[in-house]
Amino acid sequence: MNPIFYAFAFLLFIAVVLGIEGIYQWWNSHHGPAARRLDQRIRALSAGAHANGERLSILKERMLSNSASVHALMMRVPRIHLLDRIILQSGSSLTVGRLATHSVVALVLVLLAANFSPVQVPTLVTVLAAVAALAFPTLRMLRARRKRLRVLERQLPEAADMISRALRAGHSFSSALGMLGSEFAEPMAGEFRIVFDEINYGVTLNEALLNLATRVPVGDLRYFVIAVLIQRETGGNLAEILDSIASLVRARLQLFDKVRVLSAEGRLSGWILALLPFASAGAMQVVNPTFFSVLWEDPAGLQIIETMLVSMVLGILWMRRIVQIRV
Repeated sequence: MNPIFYAFAFLLFIAVVLGIEGIYQWWNSHHGPAARRLDQRIRALSAGAHANGERLSILKERMLSNSASVHALMMRVPRIHLLDRIILQSGSSLTVGRLATHSVVALVLVLLAANFSPVQVPTLVTVLAAVAALAFPTLRMLRARRKRLRVLERQLPEAADMISRALRAGHSFSSALGMLGSEFAEPMAGEFRIVFDEINYGVTLNEALLNLATRVPVGDLRYFVIAVLIQRETGGNLAEILDSIASLVRARLQLFDKVRVLSAEGRLSGWILALLPFASAGAMQVVNPTFFSVLWEDPAGLQIIETMLVSMVLGILWMRRIVQIRV
């Protein structure tokens, strides 16, 4: 064949490869793991509540949405930053705008499914399903936040011990924080990396620790911050103080685990009592579909369902309060 054809095919292949490589490099620099890590750390730094305005002005502002117009609209919503802080505390890379989009999409899908369902869905069931779909992304975010904060709480004793050992080895407190951020496990390492970076950026140690207590609302971590701040004002052996904090937190976590074991039966009973009516109603609906039809066809039946749901919610909240023991 014509050598020009082969040359053209070869150059076309090289152009396609270079184009794909260029697209990959662009995506990796803007959306890759390293870019996401850097963006997460900068957003967390800008979320600190105690640094002054001059220092915050050089940091990237936390955007509530990728769209500037949506961001400006959400800024008018009162206490919207509380939701944004919850997202940060959960460790998610979502924004408030994307979380709201997920909620709206879930709501629309449930309404469309109920509208085009071949079976007539009761209005009350549709409303409950729509409310559950609307709240599901936020509840999932709250669950991820609780899980991450629980992990941070359990990592605190080992982190305090590591700082104490670094101080006994002759390192300064700020360098001990840097060692913790580079050698400890996530997510605790990421939080202390932010503290170390803030100190390197010129934020004082007191403000960096206060920002840590703001980002991570864990009681034991706040005790750690308060102990360090008091020690810096009054003096003393910080390594011994950290050892005492680590042993105290370990003892409290052991007691908390013991309480959870002793209250496991009550929590399991609460789940069974809460799910048993729905499971029984579903089974009876499958066996005899006309048996429960009177509940949503008759006005009195709808009132009975409403009263039953309100009573169940109150009972679940009361049982949860009984078995939830704070240590």
